[in-house]
Amino acid sequence: MIDLEDRGPVTILRMSRGKANAMNIDLLVAFADALDRLERSPARAGIITGQGTVFSAGVDLLALVDGGPEYVRRFVPLMQRGFERLATFPKPLVAAVNGHAIAGGAIVMLACDQRLLARGKARVGLTEVLVGVVFPAWALEVARFATPPQHFATLICTGRTWLPDDALARGLVDEVVEPERLLERAIEVAEELGAIPPAAFTATKLAARRPMIVAARSEAKLTDAALLEHWSSPTTVRHIAQFAKQTLKSGKNTLHEQ
Repeated sequence: MIDLEDRGPVTILRMSRGKANAMNIDLLVAFADALDRLERSPARAGIITGQGTVFSAGVDLLALVDGGPEYVRRFVPLMQRGFERLATFPKPLVAAVNGHAIAGGAIVMLACDQRLLARGKARVGLTEVLVGVVFPAWALEVARFATPPQHFATLICTGRTWLPDDALARGLVDEVVEPERLLERAIEVAEELGAIPPAAFTATKLAARRPMIVAARSEAKLTDAALLEHWSSPTTVRHIAQFAKQTLKSGKNTLHEQ
């Protein structure tokens, strides 16, 4: 589900789960393993990208509905740990956003050190509020850290998504790149970051992110138990099922296909 490709000092992590790279337990486990391998490797930086026209559509909503409360109780802690791992990863990470980055997929993008988005019809945004779920602490704090303050409330409270130029204007991405140059440009940026002395980069990155890390860890301790109850409750699962049904009916099924 995660294909690794070495390009000199850079390793590409390509999500390859179906058409939408929707997050389920297996993908989260594979992602954690890929990051562990990247950290242990001699590579100086990593690039996270997707396949086709989707970077990641976020959580696999149908898997949550079909799996029920037991599945949700396994999934949510894995997702939280995955976001924490990305946000605190010691090596440079560059997001080469090849297509739609929605909800949890947008959090993966926002957790990276640099974010490049392919020009075109890709949409970027956080739709959790529309799905009917509360943001996990790590997702919320990653979004707060990576988003200009004047755009943060709109991002998390409306469920809107934006096309590339608007995503750039709102500070959600650092560059908009022609699709055919996306990976090439991502490698350039990753090599630039990877050339920085590793100890200096890691220390500087973690220092810059320290308020986010402290806030997320503190909030997670306080709210994770309630978060798990909320995500696994019959009311929330019903909202998730309704949203998934509406999405499929409206013809946007590529965002949630397995």
